[in-house]
Amino acid sequence: MKLIQRENTGLAWPTFGRLLNLQDELDQLFETPLRAWAPVLDVHEDKDNFVIRTELPGLRREDIDVSLHDGAVIISGERKVEEVKEGVEVHRQERYYGKFQRALTLPAPVAADKVKAQYKDGVLTVTLPKVEEAKPKQITVSE
Repeated sequence: MKLIQRENTGLAWPTFGRLLNLQDELDQLFETPLRAWAPVLDVHEDKDNFVIRTELPGLRREDIDVSLHDGAVIISGERKVEEVKEGVEVHRQERYYGKFQRALTLPAPVAADKVKAQYKDGVLTVTLPKVEEAKPKQITVSE
């Protein structure tokens, strides 16, 4: 593969590319360690559950921990650095590695014994059923 520097295409943000190149140069100059990372996630709520979906590509189930503590769900783990073979030069490394942790405070109590976590195709889905008291109730109006 041949690396070719991209030419300025006359876009409205030509300075942005120069800033990225400057950041790369500074990182190399000061041998900046990899930045900490936090996986992106979505939180949805329906009448029965909170559902959290977190993108964790490249992790194994064994590398992921999910726990509940004082009304918060904590998702943590570690993405291990891929070993670089001898004689291979890394030109760019933008994927984050290392330990991560996301803690989310839930707005209503959940049934801890019914929480389910599924990891498929690099996406962790945590389903947290609400306790009966936290579910919305329909109240009949009488005459």
